[in-house]
Amino acid sequence: MSRLKILALLPLAAALSGCNYVVLAPAGDIAAQQRDLVIISTVLMLLIVVPVMALTVLFAWRYRQSNTSARYEPDWDHSTKLELVIWSAPLLIIICLGALTWMGTHLLDPYRTLGRIHADRAVDQSKAPLEVDVVALDWKWLFIYPDYGIATVNDLAAPVDRPINFRITASSVMNSFYIPALAGQIYAMPGMETKLHAVVNHTGTYKGFSANYSGAGFSGMHFDFQGLDDKGFDAWIASAKSAGGSLGRAEYLQLEKPSQNEPVRRYGTIDTDLYRLILNMCVETGKMCQSEMMAIDAKGGRGHEGLNNTLPLAYDKYARRGTALGPEPTFVAGTCTPDAPQGQTTASIKAPADTAPLLGAGLKRPTFTPLKSSSFFLGQRPKSDS
Repeated sequence: MSRLKILALLPLAAALSGCNYVVLAPAGDIAAQQRDLVIISTVLMLLIVVPVMALTVLFAWRYRQSNTSARYEPDWDHSTKLELVIWSAPLLIIICLGALTWMGTHLLDPYRTLGRIHADRAVDQSKAPLEVDVVALDWKWLFIYPDYGIATVNDLAAPVDRPINFRITASSVMNSFYIPALAGQIYAMPGMETKLHAVVNHTGTYKGFSANYSGAGFSGMHFDFQGLDDKGFDAWIASAKSAGGSLGRAEYLQLEKPSQNEPVRRYGTIDTDLYRLILNMCVETGKMCQSEMMAIDAKGGRGHEGLNNTLPLAYDKYARRGTALGPEPTFVAGTCTPDAPQGQTTASIKAPADTAPLLGAGLKRPTFTPLKSSSFFLGQRPKSDS
């Protein structure tokens, strides 16, 4: 290779030196197991790819037209030994990949609680997992710490070697919660809850972002994830509490409005029922929660009476919500329990004991009055009683 070509490749080498191979050097046990899965799968596939590529070059060189000493067999069409190699080797690789995929799918299920925090350390049962509620907004991330009564925007922290239980939802469009150093991506969808169990094993600051395009402000939808020791995490919690600010329904509705490149924000106190209201899409006061609506539907619905159970929206995020029942944006009003008791989460809400069908009052059943004469059916008008 000439010196000119070497000099031309130097800028490319300099650019590659800035790459961060965080997926191959993660900070959490779940991400480390996923890395091992990728490496093992790649090696297994290379066991077929590399020999095939090498043999392609070898055959092209050995049986080139100018090599008159090569063996020439124009009528050759079958070799049992070659057929065994061609079919048995890929079949063994596929069996190994299938077994690896089966085990990885179950052992690395994001809904599965952690059985270990490291390859050589089991979960310490004396330590409660860290609960974090994640809400994907347009275009920012809201993190709620229900056990500590705080919330943050675009700022996430967790102590090392402590299991983390993420509950994930979204306010409008679908996003993807992804911290490459911690675990794989998990989708966030409005009105639905996904889960992720993970752990961070090394202190440091790692990048988190949305891996699913969600609109104009998507490029700024990222945050820092801090892995801290116990003292550092306690100091981080204390700093958040001292930051002041309260996050309730009214504050959330303002925060929910689309905005781009939001700075880090912290709230010292929160509405303990806020995540349940976000998940059930009923943060607006008086709006029927999704769980309440599903419970009514499961018991038979409310009939025609439910058609009039709508109220105008006090706050309309996009000015196009629920316009099917009238010219003004509306929502279904709560009828049974407008608000769940403070502090009650979706996990603590139980199904009603009475499962009998719910019959809506609706319109009254029409009454039938028989005609006095059958002349009506003969094309004649019935005679008046007067």
